Amino acid sequence: MHNFSLVHDDVMDGDTERRHRPTVWAVWGTTSAILTGDALLALAQEVLLDSPSPHRAAAARLLAEATRHLVRGQVQDVAFEQRSAVTLTECLEMVSGKTGALISASAAIGAVLAGAPAEVVDALSTFGAQLGIAYQLVDDLLGIWGDPAITGKPVFSDLHSRKKTLPVTYALTHGGPAGRELARWLAEPDTRRRGRQPATDRRGRQPDTDEAWAADLVEAAGGRDWAAAEAQRRIAAATDALARVPMQAGPREDLVAIAHFIVAREA
Repeated sequence: MHNFSLVHDDVMDGDTERRHRPTVWAVWGTTSAILTGDALLALAQEVLLDSPSPHRAAAARLLAEATRHLVRGQVQDVAFEQRSAVTLTECLEMVSGKTGALISASAAIGAVLAGAPAEVVDALSTFGAQLGIAYQLVDDLLGIWGDPAITGKPVFSDLHSRKKTLPVTYALTHGGPAGRELARWLAEPDTRRRGRQPATDRRGRQPDTDEAWAADLVEAAGGRDWAAAEAQRRIAAATDALARVPMQAGPREDLVAIAHFIVAREA
């Protein structure tokens, strides 16, 4: 399921490289990439329905619902690129589908197949949903400030494509003068700074590219700090969900460790 979403996502974004490797469509063409993604989506359901668990139909339904929410989130993400104004609530809703739904299903589907109590399934689902939002927050930060040698993406890649990511949306809606200047920059995608005085980052450096200047605007408007803090808050909510239900200590500790790895990762 995850690979299906990535293969199609690369087609929509026009990305020719992922994790330092050529993307499917870049090597074999758009048609082959679409069909490959479709085949992976069908295979995911086959794998579930081949399970000996008497709860395999419920698990397959969970995955189908997650797919629907994932597609809804992706549709919103694409639509936001054409809109001048997107609220933070809308952006969080989009992320809950595009990223949160699949991670939520991933966290809960084993419990469904095992016939676990509903409260445990719900707790794992909540854990995954919160973890998914935290993951996207960190991914959005890396999409602007990540090291290309580690992330495998061009520097400032999300700003170059004018994506309404979470830190950008926060900056636009809560960022004051810097946010308003960022909004003007986003509305003029084919222009450069035209002699505008660039913002200065925390190290006293003035950026020398249009996207770097925009990145400093996002930071000056509070988008970077808010996203990092919000990721930590979502991780706390995720681990709190696990603490509310009976669960063996080992698996609980493993899930919490995964959650903390998510917010500390560099790629």
